[in-house]
Amino acid sequence: MRVTQNNSGNPSLSGSAELASYLGVAPLVLGLLGVGLLPELPGRELAQRLAIAWGAVLLAGCSGVHWGLALAGRLPWTATRISVALLPALCGAAAVVVAGQRGLALLVAGLGGFWLYEHRVLGAVLPPAWLSLRRNLTLASSLLLALIMFASDTAGLS
Repeated sequence: MRVTQNNSGNPSLSGSAELASYLGVAPLVLGLLGVGLLPELPGRELAQRLAIAWGAVLLAGCSGVHWGLALAGRLPWTATRISVALLPALCGAAAVVVAGQRGLALLVAGLGGFWLYEHRVLGAVLPPAWLSLRRNLTLASSLLLALIMFASDTAGLS
């Protein structure tokens, strides 16, 4: 398999793909609203759990993109690349198991860490449109998860 440089192919995402990607952050907005505004503790706990689950889904999606690029021949298929591509999904699963504010913090660290890996290690081979989109989505998701973590503390959730 050969590595494709990031300046080849389609330089931008389709508008509908980009919109769908940004809409993927909406459940975190709802989670923040639920944790911060629901009057009953069970409702706030459910909103927090849903936000953690959705954050885990977002992290697993990052793994899926890397697997897809490797299978399509856009990334070299090495043991290191396979191992690193598994980490976001494992981090998301761990966050679901740990739960609460620790789970939210783990998701923020996982999103940020994988973003750093993509930009520092794979920046020359990943499509520029993906790198830009990932930066924006990582910032939005991490900010919302951190806000949910702070709101959880205020709402009396662990």
